[in-house]
Amino acid sequence: MDKRLEDFEIGHENFKKIKFNENKERFKILIEDGQHPKALFIGCSDSRVMPAMITGSKAGDLFIVRNIGNFVAPFRPDADYHATASAIEYAVSVLDVSDIIVCGHSHCGAIAALYKEIEATPENIHTIKWLELGHAAKKIALLSHKESSKEELLRYTEKVSVIHQLDNLLTYPAVKRRVDEGKLFLHGWHYHMETGDIEYYDDEDYEFKLLSQK
Repeated sequence: MDKRLEDFEIGHENFKKIKFNENKERFKILIEDGQHPKALFIGCSDSRVMPAMITGSKAGDLFIVRNIGNFVAPFRPDADYHATASAIEYAVSVLDVSDIIVCGHSHCGAIAALYKEIEATPENIHTIKWLELGHAAKKIALLSHKESSKEELLRYTEKVSVIHQLDNLLTYPAVKRRVDEGKLFLHGWHYHMETGDIEYYDDEDYEFKLLSQK
């Protein structure tokens, strides 16, 4: 057994013996009937944030795409490759999800990186380009929270970024059409790692509120 991955291998054996057997019928149905997820979940790749765990969802409930910063690039038909865009199109046009959740989180490394001077090298060229998707949120945060502490500024930027990604989602033709038809609903969430709370963006009051009190 590879000592570096020993915990994962042991965890897999426990999954097969316990969790898989407990849910064998559900997995069988998911294979026979295919997947019909309730929502597309766009989250950060941060290893400390686990979508299924924080939502209590089961296999088949969420169609998940994760990337650095839970960013959504605007619709660009001339892009050669775009994993997140492809996942959005597949979830909306093929899986026919009724909801899309963009979930940011506290202490996000991507948001923190927006406030650092990072030298571009051949080894981080894609990361530097990707972080450009957070520049608009940073600009808004600096204009409205320039007197705030560093931590307050970062938390605010994380939330503004979520709202900005929701706007970018609406640049996708299928998303815009289904939202206008009342068949697709967009949600902006912010997960607090310190407390386990999730806040949602209320677009009527223009503020984030506790999901547990919705």
